[in-house]
Amino acid sequence: MPDLSEVEGCPPLMGTRAFGSADELLDAVQAASVVIPTARHRETVSLAFERGVDVLVEKPIARTVEEADALIRQAEEAGRILQVGHVERFNPGVAAAKAATRNPLFFEVHRLGVFSSRSLDVDVVFDLMIHDLDLVLWMTGASPVEVRAVGLPVLSDKVDIANARVEFSNGAVANLTASRVSTEKVRKFRYFQPHEYISIDFTRRDALVLSVDRDGPEPRVGFRKLETYKREPLGAELESFVESVRTRRPPLVGGREGREALALAEQVMICIEQHAARVHFPLRRAAGRTGEL
Repeated sequence: MPDLSEVEGCPPLMGTRAFGSADELLDAVQAASVVIPTARHRETVSLAFERGVDVLVEKPIARTVEEADALIRQAEEAGRILQVGHVERFNPGVAAAKAATRNPLFFEVHRLGVFSSRSLDVDVVFDLMIHDLDLVLWMTGASPVEVRAVGLPVLSDKVDIANARVEFSNGAVANLTASRVSTEKVRKFRYFQPHEYISIDFTRRDALVLSVDRDGPEPRVGFRKLETYKREPLGAELESFVESVRTRRPPLVGGREGREALALAEQVMICIEQHAARVHFPLRRAAGRTGEL
């Protein structure tokens, strides 16, 4: 296994070995990070498992829930580690907020970015919103019971902007907006729980809590910044993966967590397509597909 002790600084890799094919590479490693188009996740990860290689696969875990289920079964049968690259879970602000989370009931989330040719093989729901869907599932620990959504292609033939309202079995509600056609980059993740409001800044990697102190004669509103540890999220994710490989402990974001985020993203996309059909603007993709065949 590589030494990731200096991963935060991202030093250049000296003497890196090149391989002529995936087959050749998988014969030479114990673990691999799979960062390729989503449509090829299943075949590549499956091949790695067949060769006895543990895998960290970029999100979304696969093109469909059925493909995700197949990879999860294969990992379990082969005794392999399967981690999914929902890197925001390793953001120090998110980690601090999660430790302070208790019964969150309303989420307001915005993840906006300027247009780029990157990741145009998938809709914005699977490119950007899926990060926040995963976090809301993690924060609530509950299952979605109702989804409403709208989205449109703007500068590409995929959905470039989307809004979803998700209600969960515990009564929590999340309102999420994702866009890759904004004029500025916005990353706002805010949620409310009894007598507290928590705001996460993904860029600063911190979290702020607004709460009400009712001990005095009159209620007082107070702010406090949660304590965080300085860690680069991608580096922390890689270190976590290597630790799971070494100890065989389940990863923080395993196949089942990746599968649940994908399943919710598919529900959002199906609702978007249903809305598009109602307004006579059908979209150019099959329901529940994260990428082209």
